[in-house]
Amino acid sequence: MSFQLPEYHHPDFTQEKFVNAPDVKYEAADMDGVAPDNYHSTSMYPEYFKINGKWVLAEESRMDSSVVLCDDGHLEVVENRNIKKGDKVILGRTEKCEEGIYMHCHGFEEEGGQLEDQFVFRQGRSRETSYARDYDNLFELLRHEKEYGNIVWVMGPAFSFDADARAAMQALIDNGYAHGLMAGNALATHDLEGALLHTALGQDIYTQVSQPNGHYNHLDVINKVRRSGSIPQFIKDYDIDNGIIYSCVKNHVPMVLTGSIRDDGPMPEVIASAYEGQGAMRGLVKKSTCVICLATMLHTIATGNMTPSFRVMPDGTIRPVYLYTVDADEFVVNKLLDRGSLCATTVVTNVQDFITIVAKGLKVID
Repeated sequence: MSFQLPEYHHPDFTQEKFVNAPDVKYEAADMDGVAPDNYHSTSMYPEYFKINGKWVLAEESRMDSSVVLCDDGHLEVVENRNIKKGDKVILGRTEKCEEGIYMHCHGFEEEGGQLEDQFVFRQGRSRETSYARDYDNLFELLRHEKEYGNIVWVMGPAFSFDADARAAMQALIDNGYAHGLMAGNALATHDLEGALLHTALGQDIYTQVSQPNGHYNHLDVINKVRRSGSIPQFIKDYDIDNGIIYSCVKNHVPMVLTGSIRDDGPMPEVIASAYEGQGAMRGLVKKSTCVICLATMLHTIATGNMTPSFRVMPDGTIRPVYLYTVDADEFVVNKLLDRGSLCATTVVTNVQDFITIVAKGLKVID
């Protein structure tokens, strides 16, 4: 059976609460980077605003931003730091039509699909959870998204420490299961270290045995990449033919590498400014329909905050955005849920094992 996207159910705007709701209010910003008092802050869910008697969807959303009414009637979701003086910023702190604002949380749910007030065990997600069905669902989803969607991977450096995990992720990229990669300096550094020297942080990626003077290896690789001037040029200069970063370059998969205060080097492509990095990350997320976050708490939380639960497609249809977070630590996956990303599917497991299972399930490796 082929994968089927759930149908989106629009609000019934003929209901009394919508008909009788007032038009939404707005106020012009009086300075750059500052929202007016009582600004409305967005969520990851579809939100509608009543303008001149008509309910209008803000088509691109993210958490914790403001909504600007443009001159053409289009609604743009803008981080408060990017508000410009004169922007007409939507006002209101309620979300059930009282102020002309409606947040639609259940658009993808089938009517009568959930029983309320039902007492059940094991509804949390922990290391005791069985994830067999989650894997099956993910295989079906990724096959669909390869052809019809946009898959973005958000990765910590854990993959680079194991040869099998590197090979599994490379195979997924080579077979079209990645349309974007977001990571930090560490993933790129240690993956390229593995490609050139077969180590990551000086530890052999095949045997996990630390090599003599291996703590220099990642620094040497950074130095070589900086001398080459870019990651693609380094790959050419040193005849690199394996790994995650190599596969992204070979297959023209866009990468956003964002910096950290603790970075060595960093690599030339790493974006040093946190806000420039956030903007570049959002540029990839805006295209995504499936986002998988793997063993990187801060990148995961950042991505979760900028990923909406829905996407308006070019033909006007609305579909869900699937967000997965995978980590060996229950605290990390629950942290994303605590931040409000309620639409995330969480998996508590070792990410090296996870990516190998996914690659085998999709039959890109034996």
